[in-house]
Amino acid sequence: MTESLTIRRPDDWHVHLRDDAMLQGVVAHTARQFARAIVMPNLSPPVTTSASAAAYRDRIRAAVPDGIAFEPLMTAYLTDATDPDDLVRGKDEGVLTAAKLYPANATTNSAHGVTEIANLAPVLAAMEKAGLVLCVHGEVTTSDIDVFDREAVFIERHLSWIVRQFPGLKVVLEHITTGEGVDFVASAGPNVAGTITPQHLHINRNAMFVGGIRPHAYCLPVAKRETHRLALRKAATSGSGKFFLGTDSAPHARDAKESACGCAGIFNAPFALESYVQVFEEEGALDRFEQFASLAGPAFYGLPVNSGTVTLERGPVAVPDTIDAQGTPVVPFHAGETLNWRLRA
Repeated sequence: MTESLTIRRPDDWHVHLRDDAMLQGVVAHTARQFARAIVMPNLSPPVTTSASAAAYRDRIRAAVPDGIAFEPLMTAYLTDATDPDDLVRGKDEGVLTAAKLYPANATTNSAHGVTEIANLAPVLAAMEKAGLVLCVHGEVTTSDIDVFDREAVFIERHLSWIVRQFPGLKVVLEHITTGEGVDFVASAGPNVAGTITPQHLHINRNAMFVGGIRPHAYCLPVAKRETHRLALRKAATSGSGKFFLGTDSAPHARDAKESACGCAGIFNAPFALESYVQVFEEEGALDRFEQFASLAGPAFYGLPVNSGTVTLERGPVAVPDTIDAQGTPVVPFHAGETLNWRLRA
């Protein structure tokens, strides 16, 4: 039985760090595990330009505790008014690593998102030429589509069109939740990849309703049927370079989750690697964890693999009921549970 696992230091290719006091309270949980992270731009107001991305990057860097090496990789929030030249300038100046497509009203702080994806053609063409990665929240938002079908319909109506029209554009279908998403990424060309969260590997949609409404199991895209969870586990542990780690860690204050709003988002950053590696052990795939966590993402983004390492060792880790984020209690993923692996300090 494997008692410890040492891998190249991984990256998180999808994280929400928020801003202000919440940023101060949560960034260390990501930085202690990951060397880099693709940071989501859905603040209020959103990060829509290269200048605002640079300013946000400065705030993140300032919030990282002394002695921890961590580099935020910035994204710009696409809107109907996005300036293609600004995106290219941000890429050329080393500010932007990607741009984020949120269909309008798809998730937290996405009201400013794109209303008609076909109108993004000039922006996507500029990104394709500049080598700027497109990160996609892949859901339709029209009321006639069942919430559990939103990802599959988005792939059929929109993502297929994007990939077909812009074959040189690198596209990441983020936080895949369905077998359809897995199949699309697997069958697409080398410029298409997908990230997978720990929660979608651990829970199916039943988790939101066991013993009553459970808001801390609610995220967007929502967890789907068990068949989809199993498809995700198979993809994540396959060793394919098309699937890699992206936590989608999304902290909200406890009272914002346990309210009439029931805000979408699962805060998994404090025990992200411990959560992922437990899945890989259960699937008999510990030998493929480094590929998923540390190698596939840099290869897709064209970045070097990190030089350092992290070690996970077998041993119980009790996940607390809440974590303090600068005076705000936040409920972590696996709250009250005991995980089987721990990250060595």
